[in-house]
Amino acid sequence: MSNRVHSSPGLIFAAGTQVVTLKDVVGQNGRTLHPRGAVGVVIKAPSDLEHSYRIRFPDGVEDAIKSSDLTTLAKFKEGSIGDVTLSAKGSELFDRVIFQCIIGSQAYGLADDASDIDRRGFYLPPADLYWSLYGVPEQLECYETQEGYWEIQKFLVLALKANPNVLECVYSPLIEKATPLAQELLDIREIFLSRLVYQTYNGYVMSQFKKMQADIRNQGQVKWKHVMHLIRLLIAGISVLREGFVPVRVENYREELLAIRRGNMEWNETEKWRLSLHRDFDRALQETKLPERPDYERANMYLLKARRSSLSEQIP
Repeated sequence: MSNRVHSSPGLIFAAGTQVVTLKDVVGQNGRTLHPRGAVGVVIKAPSDLEHSYRIRFPDGVEDAIKSSDLTTLAKFKEGSIGDVTLSAKGSELFDRVIFQCIIGSQAYGLADDASDIDRRGFYLPPADLYWSLYGVPEQLECYETQEGYWEIQKFLVLALKANPNVLECVYSPLIEKATPLAQELLDIREIFLSRLVYQTYNGYVMSQFKKMQADIRNQGQVKWKHVMHLIRLLIAGISVLREGFVPVRVENYREELLAIRRGNMEWNETEKWRLSLHRDFDRALQETKLPERPDYERANMYLLKARRSSLSEQIP
């Protein structure tokens, strides 16, 4: 996987940052003071990218240089190493998707005429690309078709961390594609379930409601669709701890959840339900038979098998 140095185009380098010039630094007489590739240090950063940096070079000379003519030393030295856009060129990684399912409102049974069809899953990159200097993308995305596929290792790691979106993938009732290798993972999907569900689901909902309450105080607006999905997440998490299964469809709570999405349930009533669900979650944690942690070893064995199978010309 890539560990490239990330540099946002809008980032302003702080004073003390080592930088490299991307063009010659030319004096007023037209003489080159420092050639392209010279290293300097930011001694004064601009307030915005429209203005220049003050750069000091090793010989003590200082100059004003535009942001477009600079990059950090770390990024310059890295070059193309880990640049997954290079590894993906000429390869059809979407053809390497071995698991595809529908998640979101369609899978929950909460869709209406305006609902999108969200497809998720994972792909297995060919061994040569994975082993290459450039690495492979952690995720493939196609915004036009609402598709997103994780690289297989990333998918497994997220599932082991009890990521709700990923767990819902392996328990989705709407599976559109599963190669034999992908089916092997579905057959052992219980290895991902552990008490970490409590920390992940419960913690996320609490943090989101805290932000939402601040928005209500400051703006007086409620994002009812988001509220609905947070309540749904609590219900799902409780069921995981009690039943050892990720419930995706929400038939038993469909009308109540849709009432929240439409804004037909008062905020105080919704808040009362949420707090009650948190208490149920606490009790479920005390009573659950799930292990403290997921089965890392079986997940690792599966990944190793997948990596070996990626040597084949045929998609497993």
